Amino acid sequence: MRRLLPMACLAAGLFAIALPTMAQQPAGAPAQGAPAGQGGGRGGPPPAPPAIKQVKPGVYMVTGAGGNSTVRVVNEGIILVDTKNLGDQNYNALMEQVKTVSSAPVKYVFITHHHQDHSGNIGKFVEAGAQVIVHENLNKNLETYNPPQGKPAKANVTYTKDRKVKVGSAAAEAHHFGNGHTNGDTFVYFPDVKVVATGDMFVAAAPNADYPFGGSAVEWVASLDKLLKLDFDTAIPGHGNDPMTKADVKAFRDKLNTVVTRARELVKQGTPNDQLLAQLKTDDLGWNLNTPQWTPPARLDAFYAELQKGK
Repeated sequence: MRRLLPMACLAAGLFAIALPTMAQQPAGAPAQGAPAGQGGGRGGPPPAPPAIKQVKPGVYMVTGAGGNSTVRVVNEGIILVDTKNLGDQNYNALMEQVKTVSSAPVKYVFITHHHQDHSGNIGKFVEAGAQVIVHENLNKNLETYNPPQGKPAKANVTYTKDRKVKVGSAAAEAHHFGNGHTNGDTFVYFPDVKVVATGDMFVAAAPNADYPFGGSAVEWVASLDKLLKLDFDTAIPGHGNDPMTKADVKAFRDKLNTVVTRARELVKQGTPNDQLLAQLKTDDLGWNLNTPQWTPPARLDAFYAELQKGK
């Protein structure tokens, strides 16, 4: 268990990992947008309610009710990253937590990718007058993305490669370094406090690539290499109960690279598609990829195909 950083107000919620979703749900795949082993899917307890903790002075993370949200606070306003599961109740609960640390308005909102546990309440923030900033592929993905919770609204600002904003003394940089978890992933970097919000490009569990929406395990490694060139010491993962370190990001990158390297070697040896994950050794990494997050044909076939290209 990692040592918790000081808390702002409330204890952190229970740890939940959200399953990314696809436009067309394969047979046997988990329910769209449903947290694994938590509520919102097929049985299990309801997801933990939002709770806020301090990461650094002026920086907070809100756990529960979807992916983690990052809150950057200065007197002039707030920069927010990710908006929880779709729904007025989740939006209101998120804002209740934010208001425990600042009454300033939310000026900018960044969304790390289109899955509804991160993008769910885009529309509420647009209605409230915030600039909601996303990579251009995220808005395109929302055109065909149809989770059972409902379709999130499109953002009102898009970017292609990089986007910078500033509120008072707080600066935020959005970077799209390439495909990985999806084709519309955004890292949000706060250079003055050396913090990065990663979305699901870095999580406190095994990764999964949403290939139907442009994900790529191979390109994911390269994207993390670019992230690691930034000067940060703290990472707020897309899922996980605590802030983590740059060393944790590097370890995650190295594990993912090991997965790709081993899987590519199996393909080179002629391992059939349907046996790839069963034969792929990951127990020493602490990951199990032989799961519904990887096994549906819409994902596994695409993973196998990109490995074949690198043989």
